[in-house]
Amino acid sequence: MISIRFNRWAIAAVAFTALAVPGSLSAQTPDHPSDNSAQFPNSHDMKSLTMSGSYLAARHASVERDSAAAAAFYRSALRIDPKNNELLDRAFISSLADGDIDEAVKLAERILTIDKTNRVARLVVGVRDLKQKKYASAQSNINQSIRGPITDLVATLLSGWASYGAGDAKTAVANIDKLTGPEWYPIFKDLHSGMILELAGKDKDAGVRLERAYKLDDGMLRVADDYARWLTRNKDNAAATAVYEAFEKKLPRHPLVQEDLRETRAGKKLQPLVDSPQTGAAEALYGIGATLTRRGGEDLALVYLQLSLYLAPNHPLALLSLADLYESVKKPQMAIKVYERMPASSVLKRNAQIQLATDLDAADRSDEAIKILKGVTAEDKKDIEAIMALGNIERGRKKFADCAETYSQGIAAMPDPNDKNNWVYYYYRGICEERSKAWNKAEADMRKALELQPEQPHVLNYLGYSWIDQGINLDDGMKMIKRAVEQRPDDGYIVDSLGWAYYRIGNYDDAVKNLERAIDLKPEDPTINDHLGDAYWRVGRTLEAKFQWAHARDLKPEPEDLPKIEAKIENGLPDDTSSVTSADKKKEDGKGG
Repeated sequence: MISIRFNRWAIAAVAFTALAVPGSLSAQTPDHPSDNSAQFPNSHDMKSLTMSGSYLAARHASVERDSAAAAAFYRSALRIDPKNNELLDRAFISSLADGDIDEAVKLAERILTIDKTNRVARLVVGVRDLKQKKYASAQSNINQSIRGPITDLVATLLSGWASYGAGDAKTAVANIDKLTGPEWYPIFKDLHSGMILELAGKDKDAGVRLERAYKLDDGMLRVADDYARWLTRNKDNAAATAVYEAFEKKLPRHPLVQEDLRETRAGKKLQPLVDSPQTGAAEALYGIGATLTRRGGEDLALVYLQLSLYLAPNHPLALLSLADLYESVKKPQMAIKVYERMPASSVLKRNAQIQLATDLDAADRSDEAIKILKGVTAEDKKDIEAIMALGNIERGRKKFADCAETYSQGIAAMPDPNDKNNWVYYYYRGICEERSKAWNKAEADMRKALELQPEQPHVLNYLGYSWIDQGINLDDGMKMIKRAVEQRPDDGYIVDSLGWAYYRIGNYDDAVKNLERAIDLKPEDPTINDHLGDAYWRVGRTLEAKFQWAHARDLKPEPEDLPKIEAKIENGLPDDTSSVTSADKKKEDGKGG
């Protein structure tokens, strides 16, 4: 597919040196967690800040990747020192990254009085001109923003849309055709040439271009969609239906495709994807920005997506791509704001709601997330994706009785509960049942999950661990955990299960060996540290045991575990009453699985 070929060029071309977004979106620093928990002064507080104070606050906001705060602080510093070109540039870039394009335009115009060759400023001013239908000025500014394969393509497409806006579709297409470059250019050139020709009323020529783009990559959503739309108006709905059905096989259940397929089957003629130079330019910025987001070019993608939304504020796919970008750099709060902008009329609203709920949960707003998902599932009781998202949040928030019920609803809604890919839902429901003290149900679900995926390591680990922790089915449980470790030797939790299994059967030397390995893999997990402390105590390494327990205490264990850990720090462990003997007693009493 063309998107794969795009990747190789995109990574090389993202060196858009004029675009040095403060605190690069992709940067991660241990001292600055990605939850954006820092609190910045409000506008009243900023009035009392010195230039250096504003600058330092702006840099800190940049590291936190809070572009809104960074822009505000840089602008505050710039008011104090208006001739500082570095502050001007940083304020401009931060405003652009934040999507405050009106402010970015003002700053860009100031930059161009100092440096007429600043390509990013030229691009932003050109897009503003295009929005205001100042097409000649738009072409002039956009053409001066060219630099490198990606920016050359973007500028050429935008300039083409400006030419069309000025009433010259022929020149628009000719200039797009003149552009030469990487092997992924043709699909964008043909798509946008086709769109321009469509709006210019040259339907036959448009069809040639759109068909050519489709043959280059029939799995590219906007290409397939616009070509199928053209077919409904210029050929027949059967041909359009075939295009949508072929796409469905590649990417099932895409809401936009499903809606268009329903209308096509009903015999409707579908309108082109764009209806003006502005929406055409927004489509170009969205298309390349979305591709860059998937290929590691977040900084440049952010600019293109913000400019796309400046031209078409309700573009649903641009909104989803921008939110996805923020999620990829661990900024759920920023993604939340974008998802909330999704128009209620869009068929993608439901998708946005599901992702919005996931981000609300990540931002510790789980009650809001659960409310949203319950609303979505109330509208469609068979919306498996929404049901499972709700169950996952409930499980993560330890609402185990609730998540067991939710997963049951999802399993009941499945077209084929015995599909091997559905193992995960039985597994998740089994976890919720086990934590709700409904072991018989949990065991049945774990066995069902293994029936669907016999060697699934997480299920092997959970079921085997549960058996050994209860002192039942010891041999089978140990075999299961060992098989899980063989598949996931670097998974600290699974290695911990093996170590704890050895502990439970009284093999403390092997317990220590495996738990030390688990600590190497997951040093900050309180449960594993607690387990290792217990194992150390049993082999007589009491000082090390207390150190591990103290470390487990400091790592914020579950509230119900904290008193037990503190008691062990104070008093150690009671004498060993033989795990093996008690386990065998359980088996004799008929409590085996």
